[in-house]
Amino acid sequence: MSQDNLIKFQCTECKEINYYSKKNVKKLSQMKLELKKFCSRCRKHTLHKEKKKK
Repeated sequence: MSQDNLIKFQCTECKEINYYSKKNVKKLSQMKLELKKFCSRCRKHTLHKEKKKK
């Protein structure tokens, strides 16, 4: 994956970064993505929010 449009998903409970994905940068969406994904540290499905870039 290219680094310019790479986003990270962070678990809201344990704050661990578990997933990476791509986002269409051209659309300029102001809202951050929120997905319910499986966290291996919590061992359950939790809400994962898009973490801001550096």
